[in-house]
Amino acid sequence: MKKSYIAMIVAFLIGVGMLAKGFIFNEDIKVFLLIFWGIGMALAFLRLFVNNSIKKMKGKSWTVKVVFFAVLLGFGLPFQSWFRNEVLFKMDSAYLGGSVLMLVVGMVFMTFFTGFAKEKFQSAKLEPSNS
Repeated sequence: MKKSYIAMIVAFLIGVGMLAKGFIFNEDIKVFLLIFWGIGMALAFLRLFVNNSIKKMKGKSWTVKVVFFAVLLGFGLPFQSWFRNEVLFKMDSAYLGGSVLMLVVGMVFMTFFTGFAKEKFQSAKLEPSNS
């Protein structure tokens, strides 16, 4: 089994385990865990999109590259600053560790799951259909 599959499965099990624990024991952190799991997955998609866009920059004029990075930084830096200052720094410290762990676990899971799904779709596309 590939290391990426193992990392994906472990991240998924950690995330589901933490969510299950939060909901079974009716802990106050359960809503934060769910939100940060979703934010982590969204950040994974954003990272994959940006990486893919950067790969497509080869051969583009320097003005296109500058505009791309200006827009990326123009939206990314203010959002990052807001998230850090208004969400993380104002969050109860008892919830912070679990929430950040869920964010990381969501990113790891979705990054590897996207690669897994892409590989499965491409292999299904290459196989001839029986119809």
